[in-house]
Amino acid sequence: MAERNKSSNLMEEVLTIRMHTKVTSGGRNLNFAALVAVGDGKGRVGLGYGKAPGVPQAIEKANKRASESMFNVPLIGDTLSHEQVGAHKSSRVLMKPAAPGTGVKAGGTVRAILQVLGVHNVLTKSLGRNNPVNLAQAAMDALKNMRHPGEVGELRERRIVMKHPQWSLKTEEEQPDDAGPADREAVDEDDAGDKELEESSVTEQVAEPQEDKSEA
Repeated sequence: MAERNKSSNLMEEVLTIRMHTKVTSGGRNLNFAALVAVGDGKGRVGLGYGKAPGVPQAIEKANKRASESMFNVPLIGDTLSHEQVGAHKSSRVLMKPAAPGTGVKAGGTVRAILQVLGVHNVLTKSLGRNNPVNLAQAAMDALKNMRHPGEVGELRERRIVMKHPQWSLKTEEEQPDDAGPADREAVDEDDAGDKELEESSVTEQVAEPQEDKSEA
């Protein structure tokens, strides 16, 4: 279970701790490495890797680096915005959005990252090696490539409608806020087209009686 830091108000999760031994002429030097995921539970997450002679120092260093590398991930409801595959070296991770009640279907490493991110319903699958460090980096690569439908609509200048398991749960008031300027322009164009059709139909109805009078 992720622990929340009271000072920074961030959720911290230690993914793995490794021990490194270096043999020298004076003896063996023992160091520890820690991999830590940090998130606010509201769509921000970061990953850090730190080494130190002791475990607490390694965790503290990794936590600091994870806090400095945090970034935003677009979410829809309490799941991801779309399907995405992340890769790092020999590890690959597939992530899919899920409906409410599904839960977090993931292994220990990916589960910890998604929990500190604030995702409660998601489907994941490891498609490569299960090295914890590479697997965590692959999961972060998938999250960095996530895009919001409004952002994609602005790039394509089109109105985006997705087949998303939680898209129907969005209220009518929330949808325009999440939509980008391109969505609003598309709606305005549709309204303008409807008004033109109505005006043309009215002019046709007015013109018909005039033709009848000329024939009489």
